[in-house]
Amino acid sequence: MSEPIANGELLVEIRNHVAHLTLNRPQALNALSYGMIKGMAELFTRWARDDKVKAIVMRGAGEKSFCAGGDIRALRQSALENGALHHDFFIDEYRLDYQLHRYVKPVICLLDGIVMGGGMGISQGSGFRIVGPKTKMAMPETGIGLFPDVGGSYFLSRSPYGLYLGLTGNMIHAADALEAGLADRYMTGEAITALVAELDALAWTTRPVDDIAALLEKHASPAGPAPLATQRNRIERHFAPQNSAAQILASLQADPEAETIAATLLKRSPTLLEVTRRQLNRGAKMPLAECFRMELGMIYHCFEHGDLMEGIRAVIIDRDNSPRWQPATLAEVDDNTVAAFFAPRWPGGNHPLHNLESLYG
Repeated sequence: MSEPIANGELLVEIRNHVAHLTLNRPQALNALSYGMIKGMAELFTRWARDDKVKAIVMRGAGEKSFCAGGDIRALRQSALENGALHHDFFIDEYRLDYQLHRYVKPVICLLDGIVMGGGMGISQGSGFRIVGPKTKMAMPETGIGLFPDVGGSYFLSRSPYGLYLGLTGNMIHAADALEAGLADRYMTGEAITALVAELDALAWTTRPVDDIAALLEKHASPAGPAPLATQRNRIERHFAPQNSAAQILASLQADPEAETIAATLLKRSPTLLEVTRRQLNRGAKMPLAECFRMELGMIYHCFEHGDLMEGIRAVIIDRDNSPRWQPATLAEVDDNTVAAFFAPRWPGGNHPLHNLESLYG
């Protein structure tokens, strides 16, 4: 019998020492509400201390999505009303994401569906990221005037395709998720069903993580060829981290075979393209906790800058898909505007995420 949490937006069932957690907002593609984030933090804290729980399985309700991001409409409304949600949401979301990266028990994330934004945040810390035939993965934030947050500074900067994925927001499927280092194993839908059934009957040893690993190996299969791999040289040539976003765009525009990618960048927020490039360059040299602390300051500034509010309006609220970016071109983006996203906000050690390491290691 499932236990409803967060007004039913989370469902929990514990069977054979496994906590099965289902994100239960299928009508919203399981996008994260603030209640879901708070509820998950409480559950994972409880399970970390519960000797009866040996592993956790996380999945999304319905056939389409693991988690398509955060409840961005509610965050925009909070900002318009000078509320607290658009600040509190990210403090608690990033704290949860960090907690999952440092979690003390095996977590299996079943990512056979849409995985975007906040869904990447709660899955990338998992030791067992399982993709399948329906996986559609992306960090599309620059398309709404945002940057790839939820730890993207860390996990994208450590992928050979991270800058390309972060700037374009392009969607990838299972084989490319494995190629990019953003997933661990591929399973067919039938194999995922069999895996969950076998967990119900698993005879646990004193090494639960080894029990899980062996079971996953049994059900995993090849994902097939990865299109990204055939494009790696071209991607690395164009998306050189030392080049500005404007230089990356110019490089793409000079390549007849890269016209589609160049056209994609022209639709993104010019300011947030350059912010994202610098974010990933910084994140590549920073420990995980520092990445989250940097991102929190950046997200606060996004709500002040203007492109995020306009992007949400154009893409999610009005759906005219014609955001009026300020400025409108990369040539107009100035260094001071970009630097402001990284300016310190909490002097004297008062950062809301100052204690991540002491809480979770």
